[in-house]
Amino acid sequence: MTPDLDALTSATLKHLRERWWDDEFTEFLAETLRPRAGNRILDVGCGTGIGEVAIGRLQVSQLRLYGVDIDPEKAIASRRETLSHNMRARFAAGDACRLPFTDGAFDSTYCVAVLQHIGDVDAAAREFARVTQPGGRIVAVEPDNGGRYFYSSTPWGRRAAQVAAQFFTALASDRGERSDASIGPKLPGIFSRAGIEPIDVRIFPVTQTQLGAPAPQLWQERRMRVEKALQRATTDDVKVLGKEYLVLLNSYEAEAAEAGTSFIEIQNTMLFATVGQRSE
Repeated sequence: MTPDLDALTSATLKHLRERWWDDEFTEFLAETLRPRAGNRILDVGCGTGIGEVAIGRLQVSQLRLYGVDIDPEKAIASRRETLSHNMRARFAAGDACRLPFTDGAFDSTYCVAVLQHIGDVDAAAREFARVTQPGGRIVAVEPDNGGRYFYSSTPWGRRAAQVAAQFFTALASDRGERSDASIGPKLPGIFSRAGIEPIDVRIFPVTQTQLGAPAPQLWQERRMRVEKALQRATTDDVKVLGKEYLVLLNSYEAEAAEAGTSFIEIQNTMLFATVGQRSE
């Protein structure tokens, strides 16, 4: 069980790049971005550089990779990561809605699990179009956080999923966050409004299955992440809800341990990959 993909610890699928990216996904990007010798490719929300390393391993001659992240520390981490693989790439700190690049600077642009955290997604899509050359490919991959599936074989588990959704929704509202939980399937329409012609949609499943009672470490990790989220709450109502949720997690752990080998927990969601082309 990967905590970063756990509906009981987050309202969104965080850190997908580090936990989920595999060879199949790299092949998908190679197919859709169509990197050629000398191309300039931009990764928006580069995180720790996993995309640059994966695409760099394709060994396309003179391919020039660029990454941008709103967190300067992540841009620095990306640079260290690519250097450790003896790869050349350039990184900068910047906002997806105000990219620090000139018009048409890149042959193609992509982002993975970034738009789910942005309030003005249309502005970000317009920026993707602006910095991409006419006819260039633009790829965005986002989940449908609102359509996540959760099943537990125990009553407390099913209740925990309900309260988790309430808590993280209330926490986001408390913090003034205005992102769209169901951004994934809406990407083709967003692309069209930004002057990007949608040409393909792919769906990638993200699934976790736990058969048998989870180890104590998982429950500790869940509580730690909820407690960390609770520290960001500013209103009493959200704080009360978070504390109630922590008590519920304890009940769920005890119930799962009692169920033993008959316990099962299943989580599933979909990543929607939209491939577009910048209008001529």
